[in-house]
Parts: sequence; C-alpha cells; structure tokens
Amino acid sequence: MIKRVALAAVAAVGFGAGGAQANQELMRLQRDPNQWVMPNGNYYSHRYSELNQVNRDNVRNLRPVWQFSTGVLRGHEGGPLVVGDVMYVHTPFPNKVFALDLNNPGRTLWRYEPQQDPTVIGVMCCDTVNRGPAYGDGKIVLSQADTTLVALDAKTGKELWKTRNGDPAKGETSTMAPMIFGDKVLVGISGGEYGVRGHVTAYNLRDGSQAWRAYSVGTDEDIKFDPQKTTHMGRPVGANSSISSWEGDQWKLGGGTTWGWFSYDPELNLIYYGSGNPGTWNPSQRPGDNKWSMTIFARDANTGQARWVYQMTPHDEWDYDGVNEVILVDNMTVRGRRVPKALVHFDRNGFAYTMNRENGDLLVAEKFDPAVNWASKVDMETGRPQVVREFSTRAGGEDKNVQNICPAALGTKDQQPAAYSPKTGMFYVPTNHVCMDYEPFRVSYTAGQPFIGATLSMYPPKGSDHLGNFIAWDAGQGKIVWSKPERFSVWSGALATAGDIAFYGTLEGHLKAVDKRDGKELFSFRTPSGIIGNVNTYMHKGKQYVAVLSGVGGWAGIGMAAGLEGSSEGLGAVGAMRAALGSAGLAPEDIGYVNLHGTGTRANDAMEDRAVARVFGDRGVPCSSIKGWTGHTLGASGALEAIAAAICVEDGLVPGCLGVEEADPEFRGDVATANRDAPGLRRVLSNSFGFGGSNCSLVIGRAAP
Repeated sequence: MIKRVALAAVAAVGFGAGGAQANQELMRLQRDPNQWVMPNGNYYSHRYSELNQVNRDNVRNLRPVWQFSTGVLRGHEGGPLVVGDVMYVHTPFPNKVFALDLNNPGRTLWRYEPQQDPTVIGVMCCDTVNRGPAYGDGKIVLSQADTTLVALDAKTGKELWKTRNGDPAKGETSTMAPMIFGDKVLVGISGGEYGVRGHVTAYNLRDGSQAWRAYSVGTDEDIKFDPQKTTHMGRPVGANSSISSWEGDQWKLGGGTTWGWFSYDPELNLIYYGSGNPGTWNPSQRPGDNKWSMTIFARDANTGQARWVYQMTPHDEWDYDGVNEVILVDNMTVRGRRVPKALVHFDRNGFAYTMNRENGDLLVAEKFDPAVNWASKVDMETGRPQVVREFSTRAGGEDKNVQNICPAALGTKDQQPAAYSPKTGMFYVPTNHVCMDYEPFRVSYTAGQPFIGATLSMYPPKGSDHLGNFIAWDAGQGKIVWSKPERFSVWSGALATAGDIAFYGTLEGHLKAVDKRDGKELFSFRTPSGIIGNVNTYMHKGKQYVAVLSGVGGWAGIGMAAGLEGSSEGLGAVGAMRAALGSAGLAPEDIGYVNLHGTGTRANDAMEDRAVARVFGDRGVPCSSIKGWTGHTLGASGALEAIAAAICVEDGLVPGCLGVEEADPEFRGDVATANRDAPGLRRVLSNSFGFGGSNCSLVIGRAAP
C-alpha cells in the first residue's frame, strides 16, 4: 500500500525548559506552537501542543486537505517536522527526505535520497523503519539504515557532512531519530539481535566530528562511569559494575542497544534514554544481571559521564527492551509530595516508572496493563522486579515452551511515544495488550548473523478480544484513569493538545481524536494504510493542521497484520504461517510440503524449524529449502520459491536440500535431504522470512476438481 502523509485542517505555544547551554534557536522554536521542530515536540518529550483551534467541540469537523506519497512501501514510523513554511518528511529505507512547501501543498522544494548498500536490509530488525530526522542550526540531520549520519542544508538539501556511526557487517544499523542539543548531535545504534554492543555517540553539529561515545555495557571507561559518583538506587555502582554482572566476556556481545528516544534537561545539562535487551534472548547462556542493559541512563550532555542509572529488568528473560521515551515533568505531585524535577517512563516490561531525574530515586513503579504477570511488583527498596517463577524462561530452561507470559516481547508499550498534557497532568499512552509463549534455545554467535535464541507465539490475554488500549495514566499515583480498547495494538505515537483532545492512529489506518477527560471518541478518519507513525500539529496561515505518517509495517505490522487477515495469533514466522493457513481456509494437516526460507545459517534455520514445529506439531510435514539450488537471491528469493512450490504441486515432488547429507539431529522437522516423489501433493506452504521484518508465507495449491 502506498505510504502517505495524511493531513487534516479546520478553519479557524510547544513547551520547554530554559537554559543557556542549549541551542538557542531550538530553545526558541520548541516554544512556538505554530511549528513542530523536534520528533517528540520538545526536549522534554511531551508531545503536547498549546494550539486549541481544533478542540473537543469542533474536532469532528476535521477534513483531509492534502496528502503526499513518499513512494516507499515499508513501515513509516516517526513523523514529519515543521519549521517555518516547510515540512520535512522522511521514509524507511532508502531513507529519503522531502522538503515540502506548505504555501503550495504537495510541492517539493527538494528531496534527498542516499545511496546505501541494500544488503543492510538483511540485518535490520524489525523492518526498515526510520523515526525521522532532527533539525538545528539550519541543518536537517538524518541517521540512515547503514548508520551513516548526514547533515543536510535545510534550505537546499545539499550534503554538508556525513560520518559512519557503525558497521552493518556486524549487524549494526540505525532506525532512530537523532537529537540536537547545544552544538552536538546525539545518536544511538540498533542491532541487539545481532550481538551488537550498544552505545550512544555525540557528534559536533558543525562538522560531524565525534565528541564522545558511551557504551551500555563494558568497562567503567567504556561506559563512562565513575564507580564512586555514578549511582544506582542512590548508591555508588562500584568498580566494574557491568563486566562483573556477565559471565566471562559475554558483555562483548551484550546488546543494550540504544535505538529509542532521547530527552534533555537544559538546566541540569543531562540527557536521558534507555538501553535495550541483552544478547541473546536465551537467558541460560548469559547468567547474571547483565548490567547495564534494560537501563535508564542520565548522562552529562557535554562529556557523556553517567550521573545515575536504573536497571528496570535485570537479567531480562523476555526481550523487554528498555528504550522507550523518558518524559520529563517539572513540579509533579507524587503521592502527595512535590517533586521539582521528575521523569516518567512506560517500559516494555509493563511497569510505568516515576523517578526523581536529578538523582534517580524511584518514586512509583506500577503496572499500566492489568494483564502483566511476569512480575508481581517492583521492590521499592532495591528497584528489582519480583519475578513470578511460572513465567520465568530461565527457570523453564532451554527448549521449554513457557506459556501465557504477559506482556509479549512487543511489550505493553513499544517505541511508540506517549504524550503528556501539562493542562491535565495526565499521560496519554498507546499500548499493546498481548501475551506470548516463549521457547529459548542455544545459539552461537557469528558476526552479522541473528543472535536470538528463542521462538515466540503471541496472542491476546485470556478472556480478551482486543490487542491494544489507549489509556490515560496518573503518574503521580501510578494508576489508570481511563482505558479505551482497540482491536489491535496501538502503535502510533500520541499527541495531546490544549484543545482538550488526544490524537493517535490505529493499525487499521484510523486517525482518531478522543476527549482527554474520559477517552470518548470524537473523531475518526481512515487513511490509506495502517498507522505506526506519530501524530503532530502545527499552525499555518491562521489554521491549525494535524499531520500523521500512514504506512503499516515494522514489528507491529508483522504480527498484527496477521490479525488483520483474521488471525490474532503469533508474530514473525509463526504468525505468518498461521495467517496464510487462515486466509486459505486450511488446517495444518492440509499442507503436504513446506518450502523453507532456510538459508543454511544455523540460528535462522533453527528458528524456522521451531516455528514449523509450533504450527504443524509432531506430524512430520516434509520440508526442505531450495536455496542450495538457486542461491540466495535476496528480494527475488520469494518469487523463485513460489515458482518452485507451484512446480512441486504440478509434478508431485518434494525437492531435497542440495548439499545436505544429514539434517541437524536437534531439528524436529522432517527435512528432505534427497528428492522425494509425492504424487498426492495438493498444497505447499512457502516461507520467505526477513528476521523480524518482512515475514511472508504463501499457500499454493491445486484447484478443487
């Protein structure tokens, strides 16, 4: 489906903190509600606008006024920037940027399309998404999939400088929006599922030279810790706090990647962000707390030195990446006590944290979805979650399918950012309402290959008929004020306005507005595709506009798009196969042969074998891969395999795996190592999987006589 920016308008300010250390232009612009100059609205990540021309009384009158097609057919996360009379729109790979003239809607002032090696797509988890550029000092700064950080002239699109932040050959990629503060650009790294060691890096905005880099795991020098001054739960972390929490040198493959959002307090001169999961997903292979993955960091913006840290999920057993946005709030009342400088973080693990952002004191930690069951509570003295053994994948052990864990690896909320309204003091949060079965298995590390070690199946909580909620949250008390169910996960970033409304998008493609008081739906408009982008608003020539990227994809689009076709179960390989069967109206026993994606890489093949076993059980459906015959032709592989599957049906043949003498004894499937005659073959299921990205299963069969 064509990905577009859909805009709406009616006929007929930002929010930020002061501080001389920050870029003065950005400090001024973020206070202007007529513009939207940062991905999350302001340094505090409020996603709030003082505009009120569109309000609860007239929002029903919103109408589309123009749309723009990016021409890219992948998941569109993030959202457009508005600076003056220009809107800057980005795309997923190949990471195009368009400068659109708001005085002549739809007119392109300039476009930028970087030249990237398309093989980077193969090492991107989860789809080729990008969360947008940053603006500052007359520059548009973009972090490309191949980790190239490039600065463009905002008026002309001319390249001013570029630098490389990582190495895709090792699985390092980039999907995040950079942040500009002062005279620096801050950017993280993706690739936790490839054994990448996470880091954040500050580059000089003037010329792209590196100012500092801080890793998530490693030596004190690498992670920029002072053992006596850097604190966790109010106490010094001590020497070697990270490497002592790993077995041997496992920290070198430690994950803790930093692909989420940054916030910044100019008065404290501290940046805030979260780190991701530890590598691998198999917890038995990495005993210990695995510090400092799954951690909120507060770092000095000038030096990168860590002021304090808080690890939300020690020894993560469920892929609960901790990268979600950190929302900064001044003068918050927390359980009857005024906190001058607070932060709020909605973690994938299902707990919402309210903290003192000056020193890292934990003030509130409560579940923001009642379905969360992996932990009973967070111990407020130690900060540790109290894990429920029944849902511990480490306790279950390798090759044990631990069932009914809530939330799923998607988290109760993934990267889709929440909104905060200073007017109500409430947070408006897009959430997932999804549980999972999780089976870890042993995996070995090869640079540039998936380092995962688990298979998952996802579904709604028992007794639920929906997969998402949009909620209002009281962070001072740690409780849900109201909750609006949605059929699918709410994967769009939220927007709150002074017009007493909150906006968000749905996977079915609806842009919605609700009353901030009670969640009552006031407006809904269907865009051309599902929405995983973030809603924003701006004023132009006296009219308030609402803008959103439309284009389903990403991790949400894999598992939940299966639901859009009638199956709400599964994600990735399992979800794709079940969705294909459901669309064809077939049961697993109706399939006579599975054409595997199988690339000959042990981790990938082991994952697919377990997924096939999950769908087809122990009946031993014949399966094989034809890549030994055809080679891996990248994007053409699926077409070749579909043709081969049709030939198999026509000729009654199960092809063998060329070059394979004996299947891995740990594999469960009936792998054909030699050609087999199958005269009664009527239906074949053909898989084409990109890890966590474009997963597709196709059923090909003989027409009924």
